[in-house]
Amino acid sequence: MKQLFKYFLPYIMGYKKEFIFAILGMIAVAVGTAGTAHLLKPILDDIFINKDKEMLAWIPVMIIGIFALKSIGKFVQTYFTAYIGDDVVRKLRDRLTLHLMHQDIAYLNKMRSGELLSRITNDLTRIQNVVSVLLPAVMIKVMLIITLSGYIIYQSPSLAFYFLVIMPLALFPLQILAKKMKRYSKRSQESTSNLTARLTEIFNNIEVIKANSSQAFEYERFTKENLRFFKASLKQIMINALTGPTLEIFGAVAVAIAIYIGAMEVINDEITVGTFFAFIAALFMLYDPIKVLANIHNKMQDAVAATERMQELFDVNPEIVSGDKVLTDIDGIVFDNVGLSYDNEMALQNINLEAHKGKIYALVGDSGAGKSSFINLLVRFYDPSVGEIRVNEESLKAYTLTSLHEKIAFVTQRIFIFQDSVLANVAYGLEQDKAKAIEALKKAEAWEFVEKLENGIETVLDEFGTNLSGGQRQRIALARALYSEPEILILDEATSALDNKSEKAIQKSLYALKDEMITFVVAHRLSTIENADTILLLEKGEIIDRGTYTELLENSSAFQALANKGEKA
Repeated sequence: MKQLFKYFLPYIMGYKKEFIFAILGMIAVAVGTAGTAHLLKPILDDIFINKDKEMLAWIPVMIIGIFALKSIGKFVQTYFTAYIGDDVVRKLRDRLTLHLMHQDIAYLNKMRSGELLSRITNDLTRIQNVVSVLLPAVMIKVMLIITLSGYIIYQSPSLAFYFLVIMPLALFPLQILAKKMKRYSKRSQESTSNLTARLTEIFNNIEVIKANSSQAFEYERFTKENLRFFKASLKQIMINALTGPTLEIFGAVAVAIAIYIGAMEVINDEITVGTFFAFIAALFMLYDPIKVLANIHNKMQDAVAATERMQELFDVNPEIVSGDKVLTDIDGIVFDNVGLSYDNEMALQNINLEAHKGKIYALVGDSGAGKSSFINLLVRFYDPSVGEIRVNEESLKAYTLTSLHEKIAFVTQRIFIFQDSVLANVAYGLEQDKAKAIEALKKAEAWEFVEKLENGIETVLDEFGTNLSGGQRQRIALARALYSEPEILILDEATSALDNKSEKAIQKSLYALKDEMITFVVAHRLSTIENADTILLLEKGEIIDRGTYTELLENSSAFQALANKGEKA
């Protein structure tokens, strides 16, 4: 509990006005609760025993006033604590999402998307429950315990002694349960992440699953994960279930002793009946916040585990860091003896290239030859393990990532379509200009089908673009690349889903724009790169041949083999 207060108090203190109102509400609830117990004394002693009619006239007014104070205080406290808690978690979720989006591709590829989703949603929901509900509840319960403890001590110090000494003994077994709860909570959250990751994988690959009729196989894997989740949750339930009975036993002993001693004092005329019942009422009122506080302490272990898991993500920092220079225009790119390794295995080595504006460079080679690694270096998804990449004679690392990526348009084999309008997809991340978007769609041979959609360029596309064909999705992606007016255009088999007529039309459009940019084409079909200015043939991470299509066809046996076999490069 102390750990949570220490972590979240700086956030909460950013809401001073709301916090003051919440505290005032808590004070009103505490005072009203103690006042409710105190009313029993005049009701019994003055009205029922002494038959005081004047007091009888005041009691209803006092009851209404005390309960009005409690009700207003409860509303104010509930509203402002919920406001503070929910807003703190909103900011945490925003901050965590932004933090993760800035992490290295290598880190994000290792983390399952389902697990990240679970941490941002499920884990933060557990934290939200603590910050919005449990932490405020702790504060008000502590205030009630202090107020009511003071009141019962005021009424009868000797009776209060028995209750206030015996009840703290319950803390020892409760502390043991709390430690177990934290351990089981962490396991439960890990199980939740695994379950979410499994579900995400199932529905992201549902076409493959259905095509292979592997529903039973996936169902078996899911049920095993679901069973682990169930067992982890059950252990949490068991610990929660033990907390109440443990506290009940100690509470019953304390209350029983207090009632026995108090009744003896009434019999011996040491205290009045009203004092005794006011004391007992306050005692029962005091028992409730103590019981709730014990349960909250247990539940908070769930949030402690979630907070630790969240902090693990915040502790991760990217190795690919932004430079401080703004990239304006790109004249040329130089790869100077560049090498790249993944997990101590070389993916690229001895890469040397001078690329100039107005030229098209094609990358060909077998799968695993290093084509994707080359592109990953260009967009700074990774940095070279050896050598240097320079833009305009300056190290690529010197430029800000934002200014670099503003100059690059990257169309990959995997087409990304967002659940938004065609216009928003084409102008993604930039100011929306309908005329400019239409022009980009025309260059990408996409305007003809977009114009016929129900709402034209304003038509909202389904998630992943499932209401479009593969070729249509590729053309939307190409239009997005052209809309940004890049100085480096990267095409990774960007026309593979198109018919020959559309492909040739797009190639013609791109060729007309070549003077405005440096174009890199990752080619899997040699027919798509016949007009490239330079073809780089990669094998095992090295450039083994380079030249025009005609030059390589005449002089490179490796390129001839690719061309003769008609294989995808």
